[in-house]
Amino acid sequence: MPQPHFIVVTYPAQGHINPTLQFAKHLIRIGVRVTYITSISASRRMTKVPTAEGLSFLPFSDGYDDGIKPGDDTDHYLSEFKRRGKDAISEFITSSENEGKPITCIVYSLLLHWAAEVARKHHIPSALLWIQPATVFDIYYFYFNGYESAIKAQADETNPKCSIKLPGLPPLFTRDLPSFVIASTVYQSALSLFQEQMDVLAEEPNAKILINTFDALEHEALNAIEKFKTVGIGPLVPSSFFNSKDALDNSLRADLFQSDSKNCCSNRVGSV
Repeated sequence: MPQPHFIVVTYPAQGHINPTLQFAKHLIRIGVRVTYITSISASRRMTKVPTAEGLSFLPFSDGYDDGIKPGDDTDHYLSEFKRRGKDAISEFITSSENEGKPITCIVYSLLLHWAAEVARKHHIPSALLWIQPATVFDIYYFYFNGYESAIKAQADETNPKCSIKLPGLPPLFTRDLPSFVIASTVYQSALSLFQEQMDVLAEEPNAKILINTFDALEHEALNAIEKFKTVGIGPLVPSSFFNSKDALDNSLRADLFQSDSKNCCSNRVGSV
């Protein structure tokens, strides 16, 4: 059988890149060939482009190769990122097939739900890599599936003791909710992306959702939604965080910002 060949596609933001690279590391360790896809703008900002045996780095142009600037049309940027990203992935799938290295799975980070459309078009399995905790996934799901009014009614920032009860989850306080949900009118464009993500998952007959957590930490949250089978595959952090020496830790990380201190931790696993 040919070597398994995964595409890992990620949104070009710091909080997405390092967790997805850690996931790629685990795939490489079990013998999977990984092609890592993100934008040219992200690769240009990286202080060091990640390299490892079994990893190919494939940046594509989203039309904003120098990055999105203040004042740029965010909706246009996201539209171009989607259009060009779909084209880049489709072209790579076709070329890989012609070279005898077919793609066996596409794994995409949150906000890139359109990657699942590309996978379906080419009859390739896909999976969402949710880089945030399972509880956050559940909150977004319930927000868009019958609990929006209840969450908005109880999300009172002036009353920190006000709790919210969602199915299968312990009581949550306002401080536990994503800011996109609390201030939905301010973050409407971002919130709509999460809604699109949930809509795409709902259309999948057997959606595969990999979450940056582990069962002992969020057992309830991983089982709160009957409709989906979620699997904890985290924590997606360098092994060195656990006093373990891993040769791939230094090579499979990428920082988009220069740290001003050796004590600054640039692997922000929960950031959007």
